Amino acid sequence: MPHPTDHSRSRQLRRLGLAGSLTAGIAAAGLFGATSVVESLQPAPTRAQGTPSLLEFRWESNRDYRKLYFFQSSTRKREKAEYYFILRPKDRKNAILKLSISVPEHFNADIKTSNLKLCRMDLGGMLSRSRCKEVLPAVFEVNEEQSEIAAFPETPIPAGKYTYAVVMKVFNPSNFGMFQFNALAQAPGDVPISGYLGSWLVDIE
Repeated sequence: MPHPTDHSRSRQLRRLGLAGSLTAGIAAAGLFGATSVVESLQPAPTRAQGTPSLLEFRWESNRDYRKLYFFQSSTRKREKAEYYFILRPKDRKNAILKLSISVPEHFNADIKTSNLKLCRMDLGGMLSRSRCKEVLPAVFEVNEEQSEIAAFPETPIPAGKYTYAVVMKVFNPSNFGMFQFNALAQAPGDVPISGYLGSWLVDIE
């Protein structure tokens, strides 16, 4: 016949077993709950935003680099986009007989002269978008390597008056990154020398 203390010990062990299972369950639930809380507190992965803007960001201008403002309707790869390479009055010290824009080698987009135009701009601000106010007669050339866009306005672009832009419609390149377009201008005169005006730094995501 089993001893009474044996039944007591069996009941005690069963209670301890149940308590242990319950404790383990609570601990596990607490662990998973803590994990969920930690996960919910972690910041969501940051996604790049390609918001069209009149501003582009880089280090301060110096004599070797001057930032120019631009508008870009899309920053996504292979998406149709419209670029406004803007020249404000303070960006030009002399009249412009010829405007050259260097295109980065890795900007693998198909630039066509039929999709280029020279505009006198109505420069927008915080509440309004920049727009082409008047299309000016100009001849455009794109070299075979697609490394340079040359604009020859019918009448030289005057210095210190109005804002102008070369407007380009193109499908964005298939590769992402930052692309620096440089502006060089040739002033009317006997010596055909082009001077550096500044650069537009375009971002494709």
